Amino acid sequence: MSPRARLVTALALVACVAALEFWGGVRANSLALISDAVHVCMDVFALGIALFALLGAQRPATLRKTFGYGRLEILGAVLNGSVLLAATAFIAYEAVHRFFVPYHPEGTIMSVVAGIGLVVNVAVGLMLARSSAENLNLRAALFHVAGDALGAFAVIVGGAVISATGAVWIDPALSLFVAAIIVAGVVRILRDATDVLLEAVPRGLHLAEIRDAMSGIGGIQAIHDLHVWTIGSGALALSAHVLVHDRRVSEAGQILTQLDALVRERFGITHVTLQFECENCEPDDRIICTQPMGEAGIPRH
Repeated sequence: MSPRARLVTALALVACVAALEFWGGVRANSLALISDAVHVCMDVFALGIALFALLGAQRPATLRKTFGYGRLEILGAVLNGSVLLAATAFIAYEAVHRFFVPYHPEGTIMSVVAGIGLVVNVAVGLMLARSSAENLNLRAALFHVAGDALGAFAVIVGGAVISATGAVWIDPALSLFVAAIIVAGVVRILRDATDVLLEAVPRGLHLAEIRDAMSGIGGIQAIHDLHVWTIGSGALALSAHVLVHDRRVSEAGQILTQLDALVRERFGITHVTLQFECENCEPDDRIICTQPMGEAGIPRH
């Protein structure tokens, strides 16, 4: 199943969970279940954003947007993370409030409805997890669904304890625990998205290692002005100045082919831009010196 199909399926299933939890919350007089339904509704909105960003990222490049729309996924991930932080703050506020204002919902209905929601969320999470490692926006959506699953689990436990003991304080305590786990996941998503927007070196790659590998190709004197960044999920780019000995264009082309194959196969970098230089070039000729230059920049044959 494609990432698009998975997001559409996840959106439909999570919307059903939200409707079910709203009904169960009203039926059980459970503010916890209603709050979790609100949380799930926010996640429906977040999954919609993720779907929109994924569709936009598949649009081809244009004369103005020469890198395409890959960054829409990153912007979607930032928005998703922000929405989830807002939802988590609401959950935490409600949890603290409930410590001071006890309530007595019907624990059995809470547990049954939340149990159904948990099963659906686990199924959706497993479906999204298959593509989340390669797609930052799907990973953000996965954390939303994981937050739903943890919230449902907390309601199940809280409902069971309330039914057995009447200790209603356990429900807000579990809600705070879930909120802390959700925040930890969102921080990772926002950190990764920020690195992409700041064009940081992708995690797992080391600039010094890439420079050393490129410098090891025959005919290269040095590599400088090296940059490696992420265009979008799964799309890495590299640009560099390559200092070579004075040589023919055909020979430099062989070096270019070797460099392109090296960074693709070893480091997974698919968009490579290189500028060749040589020490014998005139100051304004920072490309490839193929022959001595005469007056007015005219080659001497």
